[in-house]
Amino acid sequence: MTTEKSTKSGFTADERAAMRNRAAELKKQERKGKTAEEKAAIDRQDLLDAIEGMGPSDRAIAEGIDAIVTAEAPQLASKTWYGFPAYTRDGKVVLFFKPAEKFKDRYATLGFDTAAALDDGQMWPTSYAILSLTKADEKLIAELVKRAAG
Repeated sequence: MTTEKSTKSGFTADERAAMRNRAAELKKQERKGKTAEEKAAIDRQDLLDAIEGMGPSDRAIAEGIDAIVTAEAPQLASKTWYGFPAYTRDGKVVLFFKPAEKFKDRYATLGFDTAAALDDGQMWPTSYAILSLTKADEKLIAELVKRAAG
C-alpha cells in the first residue's frame, strides 16, 4: 500500500481503503441476522478476524487489549470500525485499536472516542501509543477500560 497523497482526493491509498472498509461495514450491518444475539456474534467474529489479519506485533497487542476489554468491561460490544477492532456501548464506539502497520506508523494506538467516560477536568488524553504490552501497561489499560465503559 502506498502512503503518498493522491493529487485528486488528498487521501492516501491506505486512508481510502479504511473508508472503503467502513462503507462495507455499514452495508454488512444491513444484511446481518435478525436477532441481537446473531448480530453480536457476527460483530464479534468480524473483530476476531480483523485481529487475526494483523501482523505478529500488532496482533499480540490487539489480543491483549481484547482480553482486557472482555474481562474488565464485558458489557461493551465488539465490532470493527474502519476495519479496526472496536468496542461499543449503545452502538457508539467507546474504544478502538489502530494497528501500527495499517498506516505504516511507528506505534499502534489505543484510542477512546467521545462515548468513553474518561472526562477529567477540561483536558484529558484520548489516545495512547503502544509499542508492546507490559504488565504495567495492561494494568493501566484495564483501569482506563473500566472508566471508559462507565
